[in-house]
Amino acid sequence: MNPAEALAYLHQLSQFGFQPGLDSTRRLAAAVGNPQDRLRFIHVAGTNGKGSTCAFLESVYRTAGFRAGLYTSPHLVRFGERIQVGRHPLPDTTLARLVSELRQKMPADLQPTFFEFTTVVALMAFAEAAVDLVIWETGLGGRLDATNIVTPMASVITSIGLDHMQVLGGTVGEIAAEKAGIIKPGIPILTSVDRADALAVIQYRARELDAHCVVVDAAAVGRMTLPVSLLGPHQRVNATLAVVTVRLLRAFLPVSDEHLAHGLANTRWAGRMQVFQRGEQTWLLDGAHNADGVAAFRRALSDHFPERHPVMVLGMLRDKAWREMATHLAPAASRLVVAPVSSPRTVQADELRQALQEAHCGRAVRACASVDEALRAVAREPFIAVTGSLYFIGEVLERLGLATPNDPNDPNDPDTLACPTDSCGTIETSGTQATGGISTHQRQLNEWAPPPPR
Repeated sequence: MNPAEALAYLHQLSQFGFQPGLDSTRRLAAAVGNPQDRLRFIHVAGTNGKGSTCAFLESVYRTAGFRAGLYTSPHLVRFGERIQVGRHPLPDTTLARLVSELRQKMPADLQPTFFEFTTVVALMAFAEAAVDLVIWETGLGGRLDATNIVTPMASVITSIGLDHMQVLGGTVGEIAAEKAGIIKPGIPILTSVDRADALAVIQYRARELDAHCVVVDAAAVGRMTLPVSLLGPHQRVNATLAVVTVRLLRAFLPVSDEHLAHGLANTRWAGRMQVFQRGEQTWLLDGAHNADGVAAFRRALSDHFPERHPVMVLGMLRDKAWREMATHLAPAASRLVVAPVSSPRTVQADELRQALQEAHCGRAVRACASVDEALRAVAREPFIAVTGSLYFIGEVLERLGLATPNDPNDPNDPDTLACPTDSCGTIETSGTQATGGISTHQRQLNEWAPPPPR
């Protein structure tokens, strides 16, 4: 099986959508010798902030000399971003080999989903790489998420809000119960949840399972004085949660204060308040994709760019509270450029423009037929902010020529492609393969269909 065949097979699996439950994942893992039994994990769940918290943890442990695996989703451009060792994405050739092996050993009567299959591929990759630790992010929820077949050293729950309600429940308490499903008997649980109803659910579940519960509250965040590389007050919360987790596990995974500080100060996480320069332009990319994420983006924008109003490029998905999100974002912009996301779930640009106009947003709104057109529309703007969906962020990064964009300003970063022009000051958008052969097909692997409404 070559990389193209492996990606085509994964795309075929993605058509089966999302089905909650652990039986298929357990059977798949058993077919390849239960690689999770040879690994150590920190399991991270939450509505917002779980990816950034994972990035902080990985950076700290890597800085301390540990060989760290990182499993996150969705990917922005390339599938290999989901499965990283030492912040190097899984090569397509390795992916093809592991997909082929798992497919051959898979029970004949099993029809796994894309996420179940790729979760076991990740376990195989990390076991093969003999990592010291895996930072293990849930895909959706926790209790019935495919990642929940592991027994971690610690469980971590970041913020909880209203998102994926068609799957997880219609109240914060119901969603918290799903997230709390990653708590294991006797295994410590650390959380930065600040909503009283959600926190009560987590603490109750921790008591049931005799799991020591550590709450990282506002006072703990205020006491954390280490420098944090990621922008926004919400990232200080995520960083503090990572710090408390690292300190709790020091007896098993020794990390010095110096390594802790250096790891936080050098954490990179693409598409989350990501700022970079292209010629004279300042770009800000943030995948704010739900109400809490939009609120955090607005606060961070105000804190770090108090005197500047960017031209805002928006692309949104229909299964989110997109009208409310767009209306809340508009006052922070000088004007808005809206475009569709390359997804069947997209909000069309004309519909998004009409909704903004009906809400009397007070800003000029231009509707574009594609991301390419939107980027051409802001080609001479000094300050551009792109937000609304992580899928949209990935598409923009692909068009800007950044394959796995950890730090576009670092020419020595092996995960960053060169700009597609000599000056990096103009945008090159030549079809679906504008980034040196990175195909749009890989971004499409993020698509999934939810089960029927609860």
